[in-house]
Amino acid sequence: MFETYDDILTIADIAEILKIGTTQAYKIVRSGQLKAYKEGKDWKITKHALIKYVLEQSHLHEN
Repeated sequence: MFETYDDILTIADIAEILKIGTTQAYKIVRSGQLKAYKEGKDWKITKHALIKYVLEQSHLHEN
């Protein structure tokens, strides 16, 4: 899953992958739903954290 992306993703990457705006991507990260860390001013998200988030969301919306 997401093989063409680096192991460390940015907010812009997350927005592109999830097909959402950057504002929504920031909201997901800031809420803690998607685990991330700040490096300077930039948010960094591991590919593993994104995969976990996507799988959790898909389970929430199965019914």
